[in-house]
Amino acid sequence: MSKSLSDHQDSHHYTYSRSWQEIENMLDKAERLSNVWQTKFYEAKEDGDKKQSIKCARNMKALEGVIKTLKWTLGDKTIEHPLS
Repeated sequence: MSKSLSDHQDSHHYTYSRSWQEIENMLDKAERLSNVWQTKFYEAKEDGDKKQSIKCARNMKALEGVIKTLKWTLGDKTIEHPLS
């Protein structure tokens, strides 16, 4: 029985054609979107909307990981590893 490769090891699905500018643009977009969710989070907290504040917090946390990974990809020296 052969062992199949996981998605990240299956290189024929990847083009490796992203430019540094595309990565920087994605980082900028992710940071701006994170700021939007943070603003919505504080508004929801102020309004006492628990469901909305949970949604905002979840999206903020997800974007935190995206931002950290993109910064790591760009060589940010302050980020040792995006998973830690």
